Amino acid sequence: MFLKKIFIILLLIFGLVGCNKNNNELVMVTEAGFAPYEYYENGEIVGVDVDIAREIAKELGKELVIKDVAFDSIINEVKTGKADFGAAGISYSDERAKQVSFSINYSTSKQVVIVKKDSDIKNVDDIYNKKISVQLGSVADSYVTKKYDKATIIRQKKYLAAIQDLKDNKVDCVVMDELPAKEILNNNNGLVILEGELTHDSYGMIVNKDNKELLDSINKVLTRLLDDGMIDSYIINHSSYWKDR
Repeated sequence: MFLKKIFIILLLIFGLVGCNKNNNELVMVTEAGFAPYEYYENGEIVGVDVDIAREIAKELGKELVIKDVAFDSIINEVKTGKADFGAAGISYSDERAKQVSFSINYSTSKQVVIVKKDSDIKNVDDIYNKKISVQLGSVADSYVTKKYDKATIIRQKKYLAAIQDLKDNKVDCVVMDELPAKEILNNNNGLVILEGELTHDSYGMIVNKDNKELLDSINKVLTRLLDDGMIDSYIINHSSYWKDR
């Protein structure tokens, strides 16, 4: 019995040691299909949020590590301590705020409607009874779910999958954030963004509720970058990359 207890204690000790995170690393979790905020370039995740994250890591004297996951997994990654913070065009909601802490808002955008050029949908208000594709867990998902109870909503893990639904005539339209919508449409000439917006939102970064020190550091860096106009520069730079492709 005594030896069994010793064995269990040793397992716990080695388990805890194995679970310890590298204190020299700052782990950001994201969904790298949201240009210009995060996307792949030459096999590397880059974007507005990555530029900001590098400044946060520099402020803390740590090495930035980026994890790419499904958007609807980001909150859980942060909440369970698998990542230090999350950034992927994450909008504040009361439901999300129960699970994680939000930074100050650092960017704003609006939700738009994408259709085929020959679509009979001519106005953003005409989608109330249509088949709509959205990204699972996004602002668009929450908005159309609450607003359009007569619509059929198709939820995809990635925005590009939602766009493919539209191209394959599986849905009538896609609802998503304006900036990545513009980037996606650079390579999809058969699609258009309707004039107007469904709703608008602001983006913040998220941290574990027990990590106020990191939250304060993130807010400090965001405030400096906003005051210096650097975040606007990041957005312009990464939007220019996509326009030149």
